[in-house]
Amino acid sequence: MQHLLFSAAFAILLLGVPALQAEPIYDCITGKGNARPICGFKNPEDMIALPGNKAILLGEFEHSGAAPGRLVLFEIENERQHTLFRGGQSKGKAESGWGDPNCTTPPGDMFNPHGLDLVRRDDGRLQLLVIQHGSREAIDLFEVIGAGTDWKVEWRGCVSAPANASLNSIAGMSNGDFYTTQMTPLDYDFAKGIPGGITGRAFAWSQSDKNYRKIGGTEGAMPNGIVTSHDGRFIYMTATAENSVRKVDVTTGRELGRVTVNMPDNARWAPDGRIVIASFSKEAPQHFATCLSLTRGACRTPFKIVVLDPESMTIVETLYASDGVPMGSGTVGLQVDDELFVGSATSDRILRVNLKVQQ
Repeated sequence: MQHLLFSAAFAILLLGVPALQAEPIYDCITGKGNARPICGFKNPEDMIALPGNKAILLGEFEHSGAAPGRLVLFEIENERQHTLFRGGQSKGKAESGWGDPNCTTPPGDMFNPHGLDLVRRDDGRLQLLVIQHGSREAIDLFEVIGAGTDWKVEWRGCVSAPANASLNSIAGMSNGDFYTTQMTPLDYDFAKGIPGGITGRAFAWSQSDKNYRKIGGTEGAMPNGIVTSHDGRFIYMTATAENSVRKVDVTTGRELGRVTVNMPDNARWAPDGRIVIASFSKEAPQHFATCLSLTRGACRTPFKIVVLDPESMTIVETLYASDGVPMGSGTVGLQVDDELFVGSATSDRILRVNLKVQQ
């Protein structure tokens, strides 16, 4: 199905590029420098920290569409994993104030999570927003209930995607509004190769009027990661195919800053108020043919996790750089206290990086 955008979007980067014979990494014991792998996952493309920093919630993205994905709880101290949600498990009913009242059906059996965000609602409840591709293109909304390492999720509602939009990432607000990125149209012709023009944009959805609007200044080639300022005035959006990160005023559409980052993917706020961004190396397209065919192990695509100062719009630090071992193709970097957790859309593992120790 064409909404499976990760495979398709990066497959286009392969056109005209000879495949690099990069043997996948099957060893899940050996670390490198200050990083070590933790296996037992399937394409943990995005992740968020839960309150208290005792656990992480991950979304496993099944980019082939042949099997359902899941939401996974990872306990940081003992590294145990638990399935929080699979497709077809929800018996919940849509609740007023959680998304569009016209979107009343829980995810089906082929639930396939992509981008995630977690926000404390104005009523005090925790809301998980999930970009979801399986059987429909939508944002599914879950209530996250618990504390420490004891958590569960319950489906509360959803919002259908804009027409002909293949979504990627999402950023929620406490009042129920959210911002999301369209990477490409659903009917995008990937045989055209690397997009040289506009393939998507960012949208704002309002809980009050239950409608989308296009955010000016966000049109670009493969919009990807997105985070918002606490007050919702600004968004920071990555555009993978144009190697850029932008800061945009949501109301006016004015671009307030732009920085070059090679093939940027997901973005996450760091504890110190800076933005952590995953960035693929320039050699990455040569690896994707091998990576996308993996059924186990990890690919060797080099990547970096870099830090953006949201005021100056400059890259001020590299938190971690990988030559592809013990895991390549990092799609998200999540800083929790003095550690960095890195996910990947083409891997059976995550990386746990000790930031107090140099590589």
